[in-house]
Amino acid sequence: MSEPALPPLQPLDEDWDRALAVVAHPDDMEYGAAAAVARWTAQGKTVVYAMVTSGEAGIDGIDPAESGPLREAEQIASAALVGVDTVEFLHHPDGVLEYGLPLRRDIARLIRRHRPEIVITTNFRDTYGGTVPNQADHIAAGRATLDAIRDAGNRWVFRELLEEGHQPWDGVRQLWAAASPVGEHGVDTTDYFEAGVASLEAHAAYLAGLGGQMGDAREFLESMSRGNGSRLGTRFAASFEVLPLKF
Repeated sequence: MSEPALPPLQPLDEDWDRALAVVAHPDDMEYGAAAAVARWTAQGKTVVYAMVTSGEAGIDGIDPAESGPLREAEQIASAALVGVDTVEFLHHPDGVLEYGLPLRRDIARLIRRHRPEIVITTNFRDTYGGTVPNQADHIAAGRATLDAIRDAGNRWVFRELLEEGHQPWDGVRQLWAAASPVGEHGVDTTDYFEAGVASLEAHAAYLAGLGGQMGDAREFLESMSRGNGSRLGTRFAASFEVLPLKF
């Protein structure tokens, strides 16, 4: 028996100017969302990247002390290829990231500083659909980001941020989670697919250590983007789970 067809994707709201992407690792944005970022920066929008970790535990053959700076450099170069000039690193430990107040506070600080209308993260559900498990750092980072959005707007949460000069910001309208198994929205990335591939290929050391299907940037992104495009009525697309924060 064939799998039931997935429902069509609804177009994302692109009436905004500033977005902040908060993800666990260098390369997380590139596995599905970078082409969309290229589209938005081409429209004149500002997108800032924040990596919760430096991905230092992500390459088996390279010691974390060497891998962390290498992966930071690859992420900065990768982001530039899709029009992102600002990349920040929070330097939480890779592979053992913990959801909790320190992480929420650090992300809330970012949100207060950058004052985005849209916050982007990656899938923080337990799986990628079916029995494919998500990675613990992704879950912790995404859930902390959701909660930090509300923390950023409440002056009585993390009062030390006020003492640092970071005024509350409750202007985040939506959280978008890329590659979510329950994503119902999408954006056409056909014209920016090549930029997305180049952005992932810029993580050369990581891809070399990864190998396998996910190490082939073009093949992996084409398969995913084509499937999303079929749901949006375009050649290629990126999908997102949209969580509204203004009612």
